[in-house]
Amino acid sequence: MRKLIVTEFISVDGIAEVEKLPSVTWNDEMNRFKEDELADSGAMLLGRTTYEIFAGSWPTETGDFADRFNALPKYVASNSLKALDWKPAELLRGPLPDAVRTLKQGSGGNIYVHGSLSVAQELLRHGLVDRVRLLSYPGTVGQGKPLFPGGAAVSLELISANHLATAWWR
Repeated sequence: MRKLIVTEFISVDGIAEVEKLPSVTWNDEMNRFKEDELADSGAMLLGRTTYEIFAGSWPTETGDFADRFNALPKYVASNSLKALDWKPAELLRGPLPDAVRTLKQGSGGNIYVHGSLSVAQELLRHGLVDRVRLLSYPGTVGQGKPLFPGGAAVSLELISANHLATAWWR
């Protein structure tokens, strides 16, 4: 059975709304992290906004990483999109939890949710997330959309923690 893995950039105070976070300084360690993540990926599950952002930039990227990233199957959770230009891609139909349960039963490697905060939150609520990877910023944002909204406990077990040495905050 495929695993569903959520990867989110997040502030120390739990805000995962990427627009509120400072720009990421990419370095060799971050590149290795993303290379390892891509090597483990069998597909992407994206919300409409993240799909549109990625589809607006990734198809024009070149190189080995971009070629492999672009070739991954993409499953898109959207009620408003009618067509998907960044292929291979498929619109998910019906209730998201049901569609994801079906995807997880398939073959082809793990499914990664990159960003797509509302998708990640819904899948967490339904207990469909097998692993959460948090890229935590060493600072607080103060306000914005949290990954883990109040009112519902989410039980997590620390598997590992790595320090990606870079100056993100001053």
